[in-house]
Amino acid sequence: MATERKILKKESLGQLFEKMTAAGKRILAPRKTGDQIRFEPVTSAKEMAADFVQSTASAKWAVFPAVEEMLSFRTVDKETKLEEKQSKPQPTVVFGIRPCDAAAFKALHAVFATDYKDDLFLDRWAQVALIGMSCTKADDYCFCTSVGGNPGGTEGSDILLTPLANGDYLAEILTEKGQQLAASSDGLFAAGGGDIDKEALLAKVTPKFDAKQMRAKMDALFDNEKLWTRQSLRCTGCGACAYVCPTCSCFDIQDERCGSKGKRLRCWDSCGFSLFTLHTSGHNPRHTQAQRWRQRLMHKFSYGPEKYELSGCVGCGRCSRACPTDMNILEHLLEIAEEKL
Repeated sequence: MATERKILKKESLGQLFEKMTAAGKRILAPRKTGDQIRFEPVTSAKEMAADFVQSTASAKWAVFPAVEEMLSFRTVDKETKLEEKQSKPQPTVVFGIRPCDAAAFKALHAVFATDYKDDLFLDRWAQVALIGMSCTKADDYCFCTSVGGNPGGTEGSDILLTPLANGDYLAEILTEKGQQLAASSDGLFAAGGGDIDKEALLAKVTPKFDAKQMRAKMDALFDNEKLWTRQSLRCTGCGACAYVCPTCSCFDIQDERCGSKGKRLRCWDSCGFSLFTLHTSGHNPRHTQAQRWRQRLMHKFSYGPEKYELSGCVGCGRCSRACPTDMNILEHLLEIAEEKL
């Protein structure tokens, strides 16, 4: 559908939250607790964090929770009875999500809806709308423009808001979900915005590398053990990068039992963990941290783009900000780009 441009007045933001809440929608927005900013349920615009570059963790848990029950089971007279989890997700609006994170939802959808249709994911996906917020500032960790993104990119958002100098917002209505949200707001989205120079309002993020060239370079360097070992020396395999990443989709399945009852859980996992590829036999095909680091980068910049025609990285920079040993993914990518074949 064609993009519609509207204006959302700053004094209308609170009313928009009230109307969405009254309509039974759960609102997830960036909220500050201590020194961390996370997407959490809010009922008022006043609860949102302000003046930040990026949230500490992504909002992917709205469609892919860190831990979720898949089924429950119980044993009765030596017979095990299963009961699948009935998914009834609440209609949800993720508000204030950055363009890079909105684009990441599409990458998640590709994983959970391509080879196998994952109903738990898709049921949530159908009930989620994304109201993005363009970036007017960036830091040295941001590199969205190197992987096809933009500080004001519309990919993934249903509505994208861009802050104006006077406190109002340029609102781009992008999808049918966005149209429905705007239509149910009783005129809060007013006509206008057609003559606004959006690009002049956005943060400036200079491209640092070409994603297609990076993919070709990585493929050619696959067997360069010295490179991967050198880059992985500081990696402790803690998984912090995967747990804040908006596109990481690795999971494990665990059964928990207490007496005659139990449940099966799907939990976030990471290819950076030493146990991730450990076989029952004791063999581990990726037994060094260098191999696991290579896998992480290859998955995001080579395997994912090849299979889904989507980048497995959106350049949000969270992994570098969260790393306890200061492994900066952008620095490593630039090193790969300069590596001689």
